[in-house]
Amino acid sequence: MEITTLENFYRETASLIPEGISKEIGHFNVFKIDEIAAQFRAKQVMPYNRRAYYKISHISGRNKAEYADKVIDIEKNALLFATPKIPYHWVPQDENQFGHFCIFTADFLVQTKSGVILDDLPIFQPGGYPIFQLTDEASEDIAYIFRKMYKELASNYAFKYDLLRNYVLELIHYGQKLQPETALYPSHTATARVSSLFIELLERQFPIESPHQKLSLRTARDYAERLAVHVNHLNKVLKESTGKTTTDIISSRIVQEAKILLKQTDWNISEIAYSLGFEQVAHFSNFFKKQTSFTPIAFRS
Repeated sequence: MEITTLENFYRETASLIPEGISKEIGHFNVFKIDEIAAQFRAKQVMPYNRRAYYKISHISGRNKAEYADKVIDIEKNALLFATPKIPYHWVPQDENQFGHFCIFTADFLVQTKSGVILDDLPIFQPGGYPIFQLTDEASEDIAYIFRKMYKELASNYAFKYDLLRNYVLELIHYGQKLQPETALYPSHTATARVSSLFIELLERQFPIESPHQKLSLRTARDYAERLAVHVNHLNKVLKESTGKTTTDIISSRIVQEAKILLKQTDWNISEIAYSLGFEQVAHFSNFFKKQTSFTPIAFRS
């Protein structure tokens, strides 16, 4: 499954990049859901599950959100906070989908006086389920903020992006004050979903495109924490569905990437070892030889 980058998003939705954003640090845009929903209706899944940006959505309509081994049913109105680091699937249950959503990169909020670090905020923490069902009154409050965003983005106000940053923060703080009212239900497809989302997370770590890039998830525990499941449960699920342990799958994918880097780049062994999460070259060499029967140098030559 292809990661939805900003470039892919604009290509798929045939949307225009907002005027003046090229002069800003980071990226921001806001959309009306009903105006672009037809682009994705044939897929039956909103394009939220793989993305390289943050998203805040106010959605009216029947929907279902699937997180690892949990399912959240949305009957009417919901506020959703999405981060690139937590995978989930958003499945509309009917064609009557309305509301707004905004997309932005972490850099967009760099210029705020508070110096917001998005991943430090509770609403974007791994292990959470940042979807809130809304009363009609709360839904109108959120809709009003989005309408202000939509209107401001089209204005000629010289400091409109500063104002838009404030609106984004207002939505974030509104969400953080909400208490989750949604019941979480296990599903008979939970095992398949955990396995699928694990593979999705794993593949998101690749390809390694620079010797300065480093894997952020290296161990079975890293993946379990990101998926909000116990490491033993993750291992059991993968063993049942693939016949392999979590560590075996991770190791196999790292070896696959190591082979590509050894054959297709001129990076030295130390750079490759670092990018794959090994602090010492010797540890990488021992790992690679155990997996392939070759040392990295022998494989390269």
